[in-house]
Amino acid sequence: MEYCTVKEIGEKWGISSRMVNVYCANHRIPNAIKKGNLWLIPSNAKKPSDLRKKESEKDL
Repeated sequence: MEYCTVKEIGEKWGISSRMVNVYCANHRIPNAIKKGNLWLIPSNAKKPSDLRKKESEKDL
């Protein structure tokens, strides 16, 4: 399995690396691994939905 860094995934998904860190810390990205202070995320991981938005806003 290939892994990407938080920065690479953030660029791929169009979100900040901080938000990717939050997703990892909250176990929202399956199979993400923490090595020291670095998160390794599977390259084929899907972006979790943003829980800050209501259902009606997600469809827009």
